[in-house]
Order: sequence, then C-alpha cells, then structure tokens
Amino acid sequence: MTPFFNFIVFTFVESLFKPNTTEMNYPETLAWLFAQLPMYQRIGQAAYKNNLDNTLELDRCFNYPHRAFKSIHIAGTNGKGSVSHMLASILQEAGYKTGLYTSPHLKDFRERIRINGEMVPEAYVTRFVETNRELFERIRPSFFEMTVAMAFRYFADCGVEIAVIETGLGGRLDSTNIVQPELSIITNISLDHTALLGGTLPEIAREKAGVIKADTPVVVGTYDPAYDFVFMQKAAAYNAPLTFASQQWSVERNQADRYDVTGVNGARYPDLACGLKGNYQRKNIPVVLEAAQILQRKGFAVHERDIRAGLQQVIPNTGLLGRWQQLNERPLTVCDTGHNEDGIREIVAQLNSSAYRKLHMVFGMVNDKDISGVLSLLPTDAVYYFCKASIPRSLDENSLAEQAGRYGLQGNTYSTVAAAYAAARKQAYPEDMIYIGGSTFVVAEVV
Repeated sequence: MTPFFNFIVFTFVESLFKPNTTEMNYPETLAWLFAQLPMYQRIGQAAYKNNLDNTLELDRCFNYPHRAFKSIHIAGTNGKGSVSHMLASILQEAGYKTGLYTSPHLKDFRERIRINGEMVPEAYVTRFVETNRELFERIRPSFFEMTVAMAFRYFADCGVEIAVIETGLGGRLDSTNIVQPELSIITNISLDHTALLGGTLPEIAREKAGVIKADTPVVVGTYDPAYDFVFMQKAAAYNAPLTFASQQWSVERNQADRYDVTGVNGARYPDLACGLKGNYQRKNIPVVLEAAQILQRKGFAVHERDIRAGLQQVIPNTGLLGRWQQLNERPLTVCDTGHNEDGIREIVAQLNSSAYRKLHMVFGMVNDKDISGVLSLLPTDAVYYFCKASIPRSLDENSLAEQAGRYGLQGNTYSTVAAAYAAARKQAYPEDMIYIGGSTFVVAEVV
C-alpha cells in the first residue's frame, strides 16, 4: 500500500467522523485501548461478552461496513489461524485485494488487521480511536468488539474485495459473527475455553456451529463422530451444504518436507510445498484445498498455481508468526503457539521425531487452561525452564513448576520469558534443541 494511497484513505476516513480535539499518538492510543476496554488476551474471562449487542450497535454506527466486501468466516479450536493465513495468501496470489482479520496479535496490535499482508497503518488506528472515543466511552465495548469494528470499517474504506475473518472465541456469540460469508469453515473441535464454551465436545461444537449460515457452504476439517452430528443437524436445518475435509482429501508427507495430496474427486497436488513447517498442517491443508474448490465453484478465479504459490509463500505474504517457527539453527530453536491438549499432542509428536542430543523446554502457561492435561503430555526427559509471560493471565512460574513436578517434569523457574530463554541458550549445546511454548504469550516474547 503506497503512502499516497494511505493519505487518501485517511482523508476519506476523517470526513466520515467528527474530529476529536484531543490528539494521541499511536503508543498513547494503544495505552488508552488497553486501559479502557476489557481485553480477553490480558484478563481472560472477565472480558468475554455473551451477546452481540455491542457489536450490532457499533456495526450500525459505522454504517454496516461488513456489507461492503465478501468474506470467508473461520472458526475452530486449533488450526483456524493457519487456515486463515493460508487462504488469504492464496487469494492474494489470485489477484484479489484481500483483507485478513485474526487474533490475538503477538508483537503489534496491527497484526490483527491486514490487507494483502500489510498491517493497518498506525495513523489509521490512531484516527479511528480519536474520532470515536466518545462513542466507545458510551457503548463500552470490549477490546475485541472495538477491534472487529475497526477491521470491518478499514476493509470497507480501502475497497477490499474479500476478507478472511477468523473468530476470536467460539462462534455463535463471537463479534465477527455478523458477516454473511461466501463460505464458513470450522477447522476442528477440542476441549479449550471450557468455562465459556462448555465442558464437552458437543457443547463446544454447538458454539462453533454458530458460524453456519443459511444456504452457505460449510467445511469442517475433521470428521469425528463424537461431535459431528452437531454440524450435520445445524447444516441440515439451515440448508447449508456440508463437507468434511478429512473425508475429501488424503495427505502424505514426503521426504522433501512436502505433501502429496489427492482428492476423492480425482484432484491431485503432488509435491505440494507449505511454508508452515508444523506436522499438524497435514490436517489444515485439506481444509484449505476444499475451501479453494468451493470458491472456484462460486466463480472465484483461483487456480492451481495460486494455491501452490499461496501455500508456499504464506509467511512472506501474510506475516504469520509462531507456527513451528525456527529461530535458530545451532542449537535448533523452535517456538509454537499451540497451548491446549490437542495442540500440545501434535507438538510433542514432532519433538519426538526431531533429531537432537538434549531437549530444553522454555515453557509457560496461562492460569485459565487445563494445565494438568497439557503437563501430562510433555516429555519427562527434557530440561525445563518454567517462566511467566508479562500479562496478568500468566500462571506463576513457581506454581507451574510445582504442578509440573507431579508429572516428572524437572527444571528451574524464571520470572520472565527472556530470562528463561537466556538460560536455555547458555546451557544448550549446539547439537541440542530448544523449544519455546505453552502459551501464545510466551511465544510473543521471543519472535
């Protein structure tokens, strides 16, 4: 996006809203947002809104911006971030002006809102908040509700053709769930955020199924009889064509760190390269390919070359961080944002298949997760560096170490992620491996 285009966008936006006499710079704007608006990323359950009232009111105040562009809506427990970025990358390669809304951010708030991979400019964020502070103070939206409103207004202002929209939490009551998408996607279901979404897989599935819309195709990543009847019932009731990607595609990972993918309809993608190196992407790639076929049938000009280039170039195209991301070669150092049982199970499997002399685990968690379920999966022959990320939700490192000890996990404690990582680097030999994870917020402090 050129500086001249940015200037035109800012000028246009300024004409839409009444100016505010109090001017803020970008850091001051973020400080105001973090202080004024409840933020799930920092405080957890207290920030969650169990209705769409604020979202609908903001949508009305900003003149229903989500109606100005087409969208793809993506929910799920694990994989929705990867799928969102891969689809956005493919659409960019196909020549579409593509918006991408995801959460949470790792380094910069603006990661949440992108067009063709470029983050929303700081000046837009500042002006949006400045001109609407009185509105936000009146409605008192959550941080997430405000961010969704900003993203949709920005996409509309910039003439986005299609936006890939990732839910934040659940689906039915998520602030993004006002879009009328071309396609709905539910990557998978596992136990996470059980205090808010329900304690069983069918209960969580019902919340995720809230993104299913009437007469709108829906792709579910994995067929699982433990909960798939929920999606079948909802799709039938809404006349929404339903496919399970795992039944449509077979995926084999070959020796060259690529995939051979075959569809039941005869489609083949031999030697398919993906820029995301986690083994768990074998579950996400079928979702992306099934979505791409549906988009083709709906008239989108998405070709095989776009799919191949989009998957291979997903990181440079979208700026995605923290998915089995390699930080160093010697010692091999990898971080990943996986944080629930299913995500950790995939990570441990990949750790077990990696070559190293000794494994060092820089590990921290938040205090509202199923800690015992995760700890029970971790390797007992690793050296642990228990730490605490710098957000209020972080679990105290000493409490984490105490609970980890019950599962045979041994190591020292560190009050910061930086101190834990520094200790691991000091102790690790070049032939060792360092893994950093347990929480999105731990990863955010090292990428």
